[in-house]
Amino acid sequence: MKFLSLTAALLMVCFFASAQVLPSVQFGLKAGANFSKFDSENTFASDNRAGFYGGVWARIGAAGIHFQPELYISGKKADLISEATGEVNKVSFTSLDVPLLVGTKFGAAGIGVRLNTGPMFSLILDENQSFGQAAGNVFRANFKNQAIAWQFGAGVDLKKLSLEARYELGLSKLNKAGYPGTKLNLFTVGLGYRLF
Repeated sequence: MKFLSLTAALLMVCFFASAQVLPSVQFGLKAGANFSKFDSENTFASDNRAGFYGGVWARIGAAGIHFQPELYISGKKADLISEATGEVNKVSFTSLDVPLLVGTKFGAAGIGVRLNTGPMFSLILDENQSFGQAAGNVFRANFKNQAIAWQFGAGVDLKKLSLEARYELGLSKLNKAGYPGTKLNLFTVGLGYRLF
């Protein structure tokens, strides 16, 4: 009887250890909401506005560490408020976002908490912006074609479903030289589904 108990305990230890040590590849879908805010130098303040995102993710991991590249379409919006006049100007655009994250997971048997961080590269696909007269002279057609940010996030996995939240810190300015510097910061919440 002691031998069976010891064997069962050893098998359980091996099972939980293999979940963290053996290489694994996962692939899934994700979608959610983002709350974006422009961080402007001097000229404009910004309020949060809700947008969307959706796409695919992959997770390659071993020994409790994983690499998680993602690809998704994101609609980003923000209200720019002129500090001089108080005029509100709405900005919205769509981008193709590519986060390259490194993280770890605590837990086993499909349930656990994930932490991740890494750079995010964003390619702006269109510029659909509605501005008042003042902001129009500064921003219309003056967004760069790409942006770089850094993401910090945490998530909870429940079998094939995951719920996560992230903060995205804008590192590059979105507008061209000669205009007030504007970076975009985001807070996102999302739901993911692991296909395999």
